[in-house]
Amino acid sequence: MCRNIRPLFNFAPPVTDDEIRAASLQFVRKVSGFARPSATNEAAFAAAVEEIAAATRRLLGDLTTSAAPRDRETVAAQARARSALRFSKERPQ
Repeated sequence: MCRNIRPLFNFAPPVTDDEIRAASLQFVRKVSGFARPSATNEAAFAAAVEEIAAATRRLLGDLTTSAAPRDRETVAAQARARSALRFSKERPQ
């Protein structure tokens, strides 16, 4: 999975449309290989982002779980701790 695409399901507070669109944009960038499409491809790129965002909204709306919602701050703190550990190691020369 692309590192910039985060899980969006089962969080308190629930996912926002902006978060869904950002994940969709990252997915389309990864698949297409374009950070910014050319003017010729811009319409196809934007349409793909919107289609994936709509599919993601449907998916998240249809999913169910009996688990308690995860706290965004706790998950973010865990990610920061993993990152600090990962980047604090001495690199071989």
